[in-house]
Amino acid sequence: MRKTLCTLTALAVMATAACGDDNRPASVPTDAPLRVETSSGALQGKADTTTRQFLGVRYAQPPTGARRWTLPTSVDTPDARVDATRPGAQCEQVPTPGVTSTSSEDCLFVNVTTPRKITAGTPLPVMVWWHGGGYTTGSGSAYDAQRLADTGDVMVVTVNYRLGIFGYLALPGLKGGGDFGLADQLESLRWVERNAKAFGGDPGNVTVFGESAGGMSTCAALTSPAARGLIDKAIVSSGSCALVFPAGAFYPGVPQQRPYVPAATAIATGTTAAQALGCAGTTTLDCLRSRPTSALLEQNENFSNDLAFGTDLLPRDPRAAVASGDTLRVPMISGGNRDENDAFTAGALAATPTAYTTESFPNDLRAAYGARAGDVAQRYPLSRFAGAPAALARTFTDAGWACPTTRSAQQYAAHAPVFSYEFSDETGPNVSGGSSPQIPKAAFHANDLPYIFDIGGRDLVPNDPQAALSRSMIEYWTSFAHTGTPSAENAPTWPRTTTASAPVLGFTSSGVRLVDHAADHQCSFWAGVGLT
Repeated sequence: MRKTLCTLTALAVMATAACGDDNRPASVPTDAPLRVETSSGALQGKADTTTRQFLGVRYAQPPTGARRWTLPTSVDTPDARVDATRPGAQCEQVPTPGVTSTSSEDCLFVNVTTPRKITAGTPLPVMVWWHGGGYTTGSGSAYDAQRLADTGDVMVVTVNYRLGIFGYLALPGLKGGGDFGLADQLESLRWVERNAKAFGGDPGNVTVFGESAGGMSTCAALTSPAARGLIDKAIVSSGSCALVFPAGAFYPGVPQQRPYVPAATAIATGTTAAQALGCAGTTTLDCLRSRPTSALLEQNENFSNDLAFGTDLLPRDPRAAVASGDTLRVPMISGGNRDENDAFTAGALAATPTAYTTESFPNDLRAAYGARAGDVAQRYPLSRFAGAPAALARTFTDAGWACPTTRSAQQYAAHAPVFSYEFSDETGPNVSGGSSPQIPKAAFHANDLPYIFDIGGRDLVPNDPQAALSRSMIEYWTSFAHTGTPSAENAPTWPRTTTASAPVLGFTSSGVRLVDHAADHQCSFWAGVGLT
């Protein structure tokens, strides 16, 4: 009788339900509600046939006025009625030429995307995206997650966080100084913890993923005591804790940098910027709070790669913390693009066509690698490249991006599962912003992003073979969010990185396959060069 009842019930829902072991009808996917009750208010979202979205949702109080340069304060306005059909303003940043956008200090918003149909009792894994942009540009809303959410059956949250001088100013005695952007990112995770269930998400299965500055922030968060209990998995793209940018990598004369700086360095940068704005002494902070955003933005670029350690949020240099195992021990995907630095070298050439030349090549190498410049020149002879700029860019990529990433992944693998990858499809769109006739088109920094997101609301890889590669990447990324083990249909098994070996899965123009990353980037050689 119960089996007959179950069968009739299944027919009543058009044969889409299955009977469980106890012969009761299993849940079936249904249209997700477009009104959701959260700590930020009753949100009215929007939907199409495949996804629903809640855009411009405030996750923290506006960091304006007296809250400028304070740690984020959570939102608790459950009775508010919120139109969540449009993104909020991006955080203050220097405008990009030719791009129309709205920037504001009132910018701490998230955007939530889920599949249109969800199944009761089957919570969605949550993927929280921290965008890149050198800590000075970007927004969460630039990354349309509908394709990702629909294909991978996940809930995606894209986040705005304070940038530049607003996000990373440090001054003597300023609580949170140097880390306001990171504090915002962690606050977004607390918001997710409180509200994921309302969207059908699982607050106990949160994957943080980010690219460039967002990846660097993700890696740093894994070393922050404040992140404990907030992150269950991580995907770090082009943002290892161990990155090092050799002198001249971004532009001739720019000194060697890392993604993080000691608190004392951050304070020195902040103090210098304050003085340039006419603020000094015991009234510095009040003086800066009285300055208009336009004046503050004149100092914004000085805060690129200025996330501070030796602070309450980041007690240790993240690179050292990973090396010693002083991190959260959660599964991680770690990797980057085969030709990361080509984008920055091309950008420098676009600004100054004579920035890197055959004549300057020896001096450029000497500035970057000191006494080892001659050895580097032998390893990277100009005859192998289109010219001096391309040769330099390759040394910068291998020394500063590729090899440090796999080395750090092996250190992390001593304590948690790690899966290493490299994106090397040179045939897709160039979204990096770097372009020069002297740098052949390749897998530049950021050119992997259209394979995961629609950029600016557009699918930039709609046709095969790029579309097929995109599907594989999304399947690997989202299966990892579901289970902690990345896999994809009709694609290779992804071997784990260990302390002894770092097999690298390559997302290439010819498909997905293991690549000889260490040989391609000459990592044995660079291990002996010893950039510090």
